[in-house]
Amino acid sequence: MEPLLLNTLGLISENWAATLVRFMQQGGPVLWWLAAVVTLCWLLVMERILYLVVTFPKVKNRLCEQWSAREEHHSWYAHQIRNGWIAKAQIELRQNLSTIKVLVAICPMLGLLGTVTGMIAVFDVMATQGSSNPKLMASGISLATLPTMAGMVAALAGMFAHARLSKVCQRKALQLEQSLRSQK
Repeated sequence: MEPLLLNTLGLISENWAATLVRFMQQGGPVLWWLAAVVTLCWLLVMERILYLVVTFPKVKNRLCEQWSAREEHHSWYAHQIRNGWIAKAQIELRQNLSTIKVLVAICPMLGLLGTVTGMIAVFDVMATQGSSNPKLMASGISLATLPTMAGMVAALAGMFAHARLSKVCQRKALQLEQSLRSQK
């Protein structure tokens, strides 16, 4: 897209903060709650990514070193120690994934709540000023649907991030288990 077209659509703006605040005000107070939920969700996603990239490789190396430092690998007791390490690593890998999933599920509900409160405001304006002005009604209805759109977009992006993180955590747990089982 050409810069002029993007600027016309409001996608590029010198004062992007003012544009964002105006959008948030149009959506109503529920949109601010949605923004808080989305921010928390993405902070947790970033935390999981940092854990997977920075911390988990160190944990995996430490566990592999501890396992290979053991003199005995074949007894029931040794297998239980290894299984305990694997279980603990799996718990650490999946930490915050359920919270992310809950926050993603909350997003469309908050969007719907914003739409309902926006529609109540539209009906209130219609009751006080009459329902003969279709432009007033259409404008109010379009503003009332902003939270639903924002909630759905946030939920779709969050669902993708959660699914991807879950898959990566599952794969890393399997790799750890295979690494510990292959070392004798």
